[in-house]
Amino acid sequence: MTLADLPAGRTEPDGSAVVRLLSYNIRSMRDDRRALARVVRACAPDVVCVQEAPRFFRWRKHAAWLARECGLVYVTGGAPATGPMILATLRATVVRTEDVLLPHTPGLHRRGFATAVLGFGPAARLGVLSCHLSLQTDERQAQGRMLLERLAALGTRHTVAAGDLNERPGGRTFRRLAAALQDGWAVAPWGGEHTSTARSPHQRIDAVLASEGVEVLGCGVPDGLEGVSPEDLRAATDHLPVLAVLRVPPDRPD
Repeated sequence: MTLADLPAGRTEPDGSAVVRLLSYNIRSMRDDRRALARVVRACAPDVVCVQEAPRFFRWRKHAAWLARECGLVYVTGGAPATGPMILATLRATVVRTEDVLLPHTPGLHRRGFATAVLGFGPAARLGVLSCHLSLQTDERQAQGRMLLERLAALGTRHTVAAGDLNERPGGRTFRRLAAALQDGWAVAPWGGEHTSTARSPHQRIDAVLASEGVEVLGCGVPDGLEGVSPEDLRAATDHLPVLAVLRVPPDRPD
């Protein structure tokens, strides 16, 4: 399957919006950043949910470089969310943003969520959350509960969470999230399944999860990207990206 199998982002006559959303753990841009930019550009996303964005010295400069090289703009996250970040094209109108720090377990990495409400066209609104859940089981389960609470708190009819769950689909946290939200790969599989590791893909620990009412048109690891070699995907970072195409209905009063 190729990218041509999926529709491009657009606004429909009825006010609904087709949105390309990419989820990508970029390992703090410690690998081949030129290859990383080629991969993101080739996916032609409207929104990118980043995990492990740069968050230390001159992190804003690195985030700005990635956005510029990919034809995107910075929306929120990075260091203020301890890694998760959201980028978007100018097609998206930023309604509001919030970076959320999660409770810290001593001895473990501090985690957070990058969240935004984005508008597409005159009527479609999408709440977006980028996440990178804990490696520790109990903390990850608590963060899964907080993820669902935070999505509900965005106050939008249609939402999507995307990120590195650090757990396979059979795990308790993944199953809890997939019971409350649509697991994009399970609903509309497209492309490849396994996201980790980039050099030896054998497990799916990254996901795009959409609320009821959002139509998942396709979701998976893109392959055969124009201008991107298999080595680019291996060199860009230690995860493979997940691309989802979503149809977001227009907001209508109850």
